[in-house]
Formats: sequence, structure tokens, C-alpha cells
Amino acid sequence: MVQTIARIKKNGKNFEILVDLEEALNVKKDNPGADLSSAVLTEDIFYNLKSGEHASNQDLEEIFGTIDIMEVAEKIIREGEVVRTTESIKKEHETKYKQVVDFLSKNAVSPEGHPYTSDRIMKSLSEANVSVKNKSIESQINEIIDQLSKILPVKIEKKRVKLTIPSLHIGKSYGVIKEFLIEENWLSNGDLQAVVEMPTALIFDFYDKINSATHGAVLSEELKT
Repeated sequence: MVQTIARIKKNGKNFEILVDLEEALNVKKDNPGADLSSAVLTEDIFYNLKSGEHASNQDLEEIFGTIDIMEVAEKIIREGEVVRTTESIKKEHETKYKQVVDFLSKNAVSPEGHPYTSDRIMKSLSEANVSVKNKSIESQINEIIDQLSKILPVKIEKKRVKLTIPSLHIGKSYGVIKEFLIEENWLSNGDLQAVVEMPTALIFDFYDKINSATHGAVLSEELKT
């Protein structure tokens, strides 16, 4: 267990609690199985955890709308900052880097169609100074491939899809398509017609997300690349 602080500043006042780092991040990210009671390690809310200065019930009621410790703690975790340790940041980056290497070793080939080993891909990522960000692989894979190609010629099968998204669902859908968007056209009725392109390996996950965002109302048509 790695203990850390979750904190938030509201109305000019700081509020802090002690949390289990992994469980608190699970709660913050809404991960399946997230357990608030396991995440929160203190029975009180503090202005300053280190000095032991307790927050008053009056401030909790006025600022959070409740004096229930778990309700306030949940708001601090979800809306505030869970302080990351250097070790946890390093571990997460290593995990994300490995995911990129695994994805490329399974899906990338040379221009002649020959697969690359994981070691070759890892070495080339390092030589190309590719920066793997702390976000989903699908949202950064095109950028990674562009950088990697300067050192290692890679070929990945891609699919191009034309989507028509009803205006009602554009707000939630745009975040799903923006990383893959290569063309967009706003129709007179407010609908969005967009063309996206992505590695074939990501297409089924993409369909799941766009259908969820539009409640199945999106129209899609695969195009020849």
C-alpha cells in the first residue's frame, strides 16, 4: 500500500485527507471495482494533514454541502488532486510504454511485410525520442507511428470510416473521434459528417465507443484507403 494525500482548494481554503494511492486513483477514474472505503485512510477532513489541523463542520457544510466524511472525501478525490509519488509515475509510464511496444510488435511490419521484434521496436522508440504520454494508446498511436517512422520504416494496416453523427450527440462524440479525424463537414441540419482513419486493430474498440457516445445513432461507412 502506498499512502498519499488527496487535496482540494475551495473558497480559498485547503482540504486534505490521507488515501491509498491506487484505490484513490481507481475512484477518481471510476475504474470497475473502485472502493471508496478502501481508498480513504482517515476518519476526518483536515485543512493541513501534516499538522493535524482539522476542518470545521461549518466549513464542510458550507463548502461541500455535507459533514459526512465519506461524502466529502469522495468529492476531494474526484474533484481535487491525488498526489502522485515519483515511483507510481515511473511505474505507470513503464506500463504505458510496454503497451505501445506490444501494440506495435503485433501490428507493425516493415514495408516488405516482415514483423519487427519487441526489442527492435523498443530500441527504435528510444532512438526516435518518442514520448509516450499518460493517456490511452489509441489516442496517441498515430503520433507515435509518425515519430517512429523517422527511425524505423513501419507499415500498419489502417481503416478509414465515414461517420454521420446527429447534432444531439456531437458533444460526447467529438472526444472519441478527434484523435483520428482527417476530415469534417458540418451539415445544414447541424449533424457532423466526419472521416476518421486508424489502425485496423483499434476499429472494433472505436465502434464500441462511438456507438456508446451516440446511443447507436451514428451512421458509419468504411471507405477504401
